Amino acid sequence: MKSLIAQFPQQLTEALSIAQKTKFKLSKSNFNQVVVSGLGGSGIGASIVQEYVFDKLSIPFTVNKNYFIPASVNKQTLFIACSYSGNTEETLMALDEALKRKSTIVCITSGGKLAEIATKHKLDLVLIPGGMPPRACLGYSLVQLLNTLKKAGLLKTKFEQEIASAIVMLNKGTKKIQISAEKVAQALHGKQIAIYGIAGSEGLMVRFRQQINENSKSLAWHNVIPEMTHNEIVGWKAPHEDIASVFCWHVGDFDRSIKRMGILKKVVKNCKSTQVNIELKGNSHWERVFYFIHLTDWVSVYLADLYQFDAVEVKVIDHLKGEMSKN
Repeated sequence: MKSLIAQFPQQLTEALSIAQKTKFKLSKSNFNQVVVSGLGGSGIGASIVQEYVFDKLSIPFTVNKNYFIPASVNKQTLFIACSYSGNTEETLMALDEALKRKSTIVCITSGGKLAEIATKHKLDLVLIPGGMPPRACLGYSLVQLLNTLKKAGLLKTKFEQEIASAIVMLNKGTKKIQISAEKVAQALHGKQIAIYGIAGSEGLMVRFRQQINENSKSLAWHNVIPEMTHNEIVGWKAPHEDIASVFCWHVGDFDRSIKRMGILKKVVKNCKSTQVNIELKGNSHWERVFYFIHLTDWVSVYLADLYQFDAVEVKVIDHLKGEMSKN
């Protein structure tokens, strides 16, 4: 897994190249919504993109992580099916329904049944490199989602320039990122993990939690401000020396939310919880996003090392898929 994480900047470079070379039949139509179906490592990119386009798209952007699709999906919907393996049963079932409703469909995958269906129905198909764990290929799918929105005439920002700049930043800062990640992993070792961020970056908090789950083989939870300061904060009443609290933020976050986080930190400190701060560093949105992803990916594998776990192994998921395949 470490070698795959180390290749993340290279993956982003390749993802931009794939986006540039991909030819779409997709036209700039009068879409009434965007729906992306994808789960796990194939779906988290959509969650991160959803927050990016929150104040940029004039139509709803929904991330669907279920077998079923919203009743509103129709001929005016841009439906994006994202499955790294191409065999995710929930995504394939959702796609089948979108086909019945005659939506405009784009498929993002490395192959499998999804690629076969796209070819059969002459759908737009974006192929990304295969043979890796889906969670290690976030850069590929995320960039293709952005490019699809651009080709559909829905996204006007020059995200490619920001991502190119982020690649330079990651390459220059690799050693510092790894050193920081090792320190964070040591602070989290042996603890339950609570991850707190600010609204607008929940997709990143989910990504961090999922990497702790899959790579570190550990449980964690996340929440965001301001919502959690209306409920979960009350749970911080008794001492919790067994919990490590990770506070994630950047200097451009809304000042009222930053103030709420400061108050939360004091409450958590009174409960004797270990506190860790992670600042999302960078001069643009995508620099901050990819810095955080790269840093926390390293945290998850260093934590796996401390627990002496294989970061790649996901036997329980393989077992589940095997059981689900039985009639």
